[in-house]
Amino acid sequence: MGNDSININLNIIQYISIAGSLVILLLVVELVRRKKIKEQYSLLWLFFSLIFLVFSIWREALDLLAVTIGIAYPPAAFLLILVMAIYLILIQYSIIISKLSNNLKESIQEISLLKHEIDNLKNKVHNENV
Repeated sequence: MGNDSININLNIIQYISIAGSLVILLLVVELVRRKKIKEQYSLLWLFFSLIFLVFSIWREALDLLAVTIGIAYPPAAFLLILVMAIYLILIQYSIIISKLSNNLKESIQEISLLKHEIDNLKNKVHNENV
């Protein structure tokens, strides 16, 4: 009886993991479809949701990965992948924010120069009319 309840619990956890991975994958695809996320920014999300889906379906893959990289406890390997995913997504967003910050700075400078040029033209026209 003890082994049966463990297998049932593992199966339930596996089903929940598969469902969660599918929800994340479908959510990202839907956000891209609705143009809420650009395709280039969704690639890491799609990649890691597929990895989590593979590990949810094929439980032995996590054991194989843990043995390959020398981790004794397979869920720790899963946690390592999760932390790597978060770091990579954060780095991607840092790059995006840096680019947007530079673009904003350049736009502000251009607007300032255009305002200055408009003011000069207004003054020139006003002086010619006086």
